[in-house]
Amino acid sequence: MSEVKNILLVGVGGQGTILASKILSRGLVDAGYDVKMSEVHGMAQRGGSVSTQVRYGEKVYSPIIGLGQADILASFEKMEACRWIDHLKPDGVIVVNNYEIPSVPIQIGKADYPDGIIDSLENKAKTTVLDAMGIAKEIGNPKTMNVVLLGALVKAMGITEIDWEEAIRNTVKERFIDINILAFKRGMEMVK
Repeated sequence: MSEVKNILLVGVGGQGTILASKILSRGLVDAGYDVKMSEVHGMAQRGGSVSTQVRYGEKVYSPIIGLGQADILASFEKMEACRWIDHLKPDGVIVVNNYEIPSVPIQIGKADYPDGIIDSLENKAKTTVLDAMGIAKEIGNPKTMNVVLLGALVKAMGITEIDWEEAIRNTVKERFIDINILAFKRGMEMVK
């Protein structure tokens, strides 16, 4: 693969965006790709926006994804997908968790959570919507929501031949390996 692929993962602090990116990067490196990852925490610990950019290919020179360059936008919270949509290529793909985390202005009654986000995303790009939190709760651990979404992203990108179970084993704490592998598989099942 000589072409560089660009993956943008976005969410809110505490959703596991960075861990998902680390698993993704680990799997890609183990598969022999040159990988560059960049992360922006912002006010992540206070529920602020978090983004990570993962670029992979035969040779990658920069970790930064510019406007209109992302092959896929994976959003852990649906309003974050709207904030980052300008980074998506015209033929790019969105994988979005149908989940809301109200920002501070919404929490204090100064703003309303926007309606029609999913419809707006579907009008702009090929979009896979999933209830990653519902799936994570169903398998017994809501904190695996990020890995559910990662599984969907991997399937949407068509990079399923990589040993993702090994990447999970080498990235998460031992006591969470099995539940995260299950979460990953369930996420993959959500993409047709």
